[in-house]
Amino acid sequence: MKQAFQGADAVYTLLPYKVGEPNYRATQTLLGEAIIEGIRGSGVKNVVFVSSLGADQPAGTGMIDTMRELEQRLRSLVKSTPGLNVLCLRAGSFFENFYAALDVIKHEGINADAVHPDLPIPMIASSDIADAAVAALTARDWQGFVVRELLGQRDLSYAEATRILGERIGLPELQYVQLSYDDLEQTLRAGGFAADVAPLYVDIARAVNEGRIKTLEGRNASNTTATRFEAFAEELARAYGEKS
Repeated sequence: MKQAFQGADAVYTLLPYKVGEPNYRATQTLLGEAIIEGIRGSGVKNVVFVSSLGADQPAGTGMIDTMRELEQRLRSLVKSTPGLNVLCLRAGSFFENFYAALDVIKHEGINADAVHPDLPIPMIASSDIADAAVAALTARDWQGFVVRELLGQRDLSYAEATRILGERIGLPELQYVQLSYDDLEQTLRAGGFAADVAPLYVDIARAVNEGRIKTLEGRNASNTTATRFEAFAEELARAYGEKS
């Protein structure tokens, strides 16, 4: 990471993960430490980190917990490194998460998760996050440690998103089914999630339902992005049509 960051004016970073890879928390900690050491060792002065809504919570948000931990490391690094500026982009739920639902829809005829069906939540296209990151990397218009939210074009419920997706794939009666937390965990494990990763995904659904993963800024012009779910659903429909 030091070598990759060396000589850069600004860097864009995130914590990657694989749902089937065990030892999630330990791996995320190692990756986070590598990012910190890369920044410290390269002398780069401007960093954009993709985080998530819910990273303000002390614990209990599943995979978001490790984003919070890296945010804290970055905040500490800013305090100890003169001239370092870090921008954390806390994004809503990715539209791309619905790709994982396509197999379930194809074979079971439903969309399913543990989030309440009628609960509006911020959802966003990853391309809109990229646009915001590019704008920030270009402008470098922040100092110190700064958090900005990205909330997507509008809040959507799982029921509404499922209806829109169903219309695009030719299943206008497609239903969203809310699973219990236990049933969701078992379904995820059967689908290839590692034993220690599946409950973390369930924790995200629980935290959303309990109102712990939410916007702190409130929706405004600066955190509302362009891509409508209706447009992204066309991409999902093409991917659905290619499934056997």
